[in-house]
Amino acid sequence: MDQPTVLVAFVLGIVEGLTEFLPISSTGHLIVAGSLLGYTGERAKMFEIVIQAGAILAVCWEYRARLWKVAAGLPHSRDAQRFVANLLLAFLPAAILGLLFSKIIKRHLFAPVPVALAFIVGAFVILWVERRQRVAPSTVRIDSVDAIRWTDALKIGFAQALALIPGTSRSGATIIGGMLFGMSRPAATEFSFFLAIPTLLAACAYELMRNRGLLSTQDLQGLAVGFVAAFISAFLCVRWLIRYVSRHDFVPFAWYRIAFGLLIVLTAWSGIVQWD
Repeated sequence: MDQPTVLVAFVLGIVEGLTEFLPISSTGHLIVAGSLLGYTGERAKMFEIVIQAGAILAVCWEYRARLWKVAAGLPHSRDAQRFVANLLLAFLPAAILGLLFSKIIKRHLFAPVPVALAFIVGAFVILWVERRQRVAPSTVRIDSVDAIRWTDALKIGFAQALALIPGTSRSGATIIGGMLFGMSRPAATEFSFFLAIPTLLAACAYELMRNRGLLSTQDLQGLAVGFVAAFISAFLCVRWLIRYVSRHDFVPFAWYRIAFGLLIVLTAWSGIVQWD
């Protein structure tokens, strides 16, 4: 299909919002969901990236007081300046590598089976990092976003760049990368939220500019439905995740990734589902 129906746009918006900030890969889920719903191709890829703006807005709304404080203090506050500088440093690796390799990645890796394999590999990384932090809690040296140094931000940025591989998970790469580099689970999760703002905004703007010729007035309804669905579901998910990470680890998400990845691989291998 060239344009998603209202139902397809709604379903994809819900999938985007629920998975964007969890360590389970929103892109991977959207690729699989789009294949099942029969909405694939360049227009579908553009749609999936553009509706991320709804998820970004949810984070901005949840942290509106903090973001306003940073914006107001930027001219004179060293803390605000360091916060913004850290976000920019963490944003750069994925931005540069994305511009260089996005076409190659989309051509070869935007398919359910490569996504499934990335799901499984990422799951074992999560299990390893969670076990490492549980066995050696002394490795945690950063308990808040404000304590992040520029070197930490840059390392998290390179971890985020791994999420250019569909199925890796942008939030998973930044959260688990942050934990690997000495951040507590809540601090890594919160920094991942903030880092999503410039990263996803840039991806949306780039995709709209690059594929503006594909857009038509017929796309507006689907984009609007997907945007609103992504905003509402992402807002609820962010609220839930903030509470979750204060008491729980990400091990259940790792097992989910393994089960989901194996399901895709087995259905593809057996021919039960003909994945696009």
